[in-house]
Amino acid sequence: MCGIVAYIGHREAYPIIIKGLKRLEYRGYDSAGVALLNGDLRVFKQKGKVADLEKAAAGEYTQGSTGMGHTRWATHGVPNDVNAHPHLSQSGDLAVIHNGIIENYATIKEGLMRRGHTFSSDTDTEVLIHLIEDIMVNAGLNLHEAVRVALKQVVGAYAIVILSKNHPEHLIAARKGSPLVVGIGKERGEFFMASDATPIVEYTRQVIYMNDGEIAVVENDELTITTINNEIQTPYIHELEMNLEQLEKGGYPHFMLKEIYEQPKSILDSFRGRIDPMSAEIIMRSIRDYEEKLKNINRLILIGCGTSWHAGLVAEYLFEEFARIPVEVEYASEFRYRNPVIYGDDLILAISQSGETADTLAAMELAKNKGATVFGVCNVVGSSIPRLSHAGAYTHAGPEIGVASTKAFTAQVTVLALIAMAMGKLRGALTGEQLRALMYELESIPTKVEKALKLNDEIVKLSELYKDSHNFLYLGRGYNFPVALEGALKLKEISYIHAEGYPAAEMKHGPIALIDENMPVVVIATNSAHYEKVVSNIQEVKARKGKIIAIVTEGNTGLNNLADHIIEVPETEESFSPLINTIPLQLLSYHIAVMRGCNVDQPRNLAKSVTVE
Repeated sequence: MCGIVAYIGHREAYPIIIKGLKRLEYRGYDSAGVALLNGDLRVFKQKGKVADLEKAAAGEYTQGSTGMGHTRWATHGVPNDVNAHPHLSQSGDLAVIHNGIIENYATIKEGLMRRGHTFSSDTDTEVLIHLIEDIMVNAGLNLHEAVRVALKQVVGAYAIVILSKNHPEHLIAARKGSPLVVGIGKERGEFFMASDATPIVEYTRQVIYMNDGEIAVVENDELTITTINNEIQTPYIHELEMNLEQLEKGGYPHFMLKEIYEQPKSILDSFRGRIDPMSAEIIMRSIRDYEEKLKNINRLILIGCGTSWHAGLVAEYLFEEFARIPVEVEYASEFRYRNPVIYGDDLILAISQSGETADTLAAMELAKNKGATVFGVCNVVGSSIPRLSHAGAYTHAGPEIGVASTKAFTAQVTVLALIAMAMGKLRGALTGEQLRALMYELESIPTKVEKALKLNDEIVKLSELYKDSHNFLYLGRGYNFPVALEGALKLKEISYIHAEGYPAAEMKHGPIALIDENMPVVVIATNSAHYEKVVSNIQEVKARKGKIIAIVTEGNTGLNNLADHIIEVPETEESFSPLINTIPLQLLSYHIAVMRGCNVDQPRNLAKSVTVE
């Protein structure tokens, strides 16, 4: 949720930290702050964006080769200068930045206040650094030991970095339930720490993904990683594959628009090398390694949050059609608390762009503890979900910086389609000929998405007409009901227009009461088994003076006299139609938001990765 970046080495820390915070601003942007060691411990923090922090620190002394920074997404305490991180200990000698939630902070705070501690903020984070110092003073422990003892007392999730004025050669970090990466610099004694690899990729390719319950200590140019029980670990060093170009806008006005236009490539990259139409083979290690298990599972449960949940809804249709297996799709946040019935022959498939979604991780833990096999579909190499899964697949969408997910959605649907096709073959539900036809059609999807992107100018004109609307309704059936949900979510996320997605047939069970001449209704009416039914639903809307925006298959003129606006998209197999039909909906939400003056890449109250409950 929040963004963390820290540096210790021989360079000036402040420029590295500020640049890193800008790259992490998609994780949180209510406020920002830095702490620097330069003989003294200097802290600068400011409500608002990283640019506001830069202005506040302009002209100040920012020298020093050790420091850390933070972008905040508020949980405890409103966004303001005081609640911004870093937070100081009682003496002011220690500073901490924190991503996560300390659930028992109120109890700890009460005890500290009885011992004379005073607090300046409303945050749980300030309580933690006071506790660490209290343990140092009263138990006579060094900083590393005090951190270890303090973390045994806290309940919740955290990724933290700590600086000490009295020990400038130290940098200490720890994680539990929130991501933290350690980067190894090219020079001896140079280390980076961050919430993810995006702020450090230009300085190092070698990173360590910290595990839950680990503490990293940099001292006298050496890095040591231990567990919370003080067991020394031998970390695995990963080589980063992302490049700096992927983290820049590349001439686009917003990351979201860039990522919409990257979808032909991200879809291609998500199936490239994984299908062989000639032999009708799906080439995925997770399928090969779990072949017997996948043949014999009795139920598939898909879990996710937000856009990933919508991808799961599309996959429900894919798995039922291709593999003929019972499927349930669950919000991870509800699944984990419902005491669900899970069997050892169930397959749980967790979907997440970031691989760090807190509710999804907790749901996976629950399923594993009940003996189910857990697969992950994720976009971020080395993140928590792939490491917690028994097996799974990466989506290869590349870094997604825009908070509103676009290319991650279509990449997820692509990979889920591959898994469904593979299971269909394993379970005898798809013949080789059927599988081969699906593969050839999937290979054509990137080109068809490119064609759909050429609708941009048409959608700009449409957006101008409806940018001042207060409500939108999105309707779809079958595979395109989840696309309607996703289209509505995109619009409300970035333009702040109220929008709802419904199965088209459900409209007359309530939502039809909302329809009047001021209600734009986006209907996905591409060729499908439900087409005639969707046309009937359109007629019901038209009879009540609703404004119809119809997404139709190229060459379909049947709705010309019914719809107010027609958007034609390339034809494809119904099962792959979400990959194409979502494109105009993404463009519509983007252009409406831009015209309304909204911050498209950083919509209010949202963060890219939800790593806390």
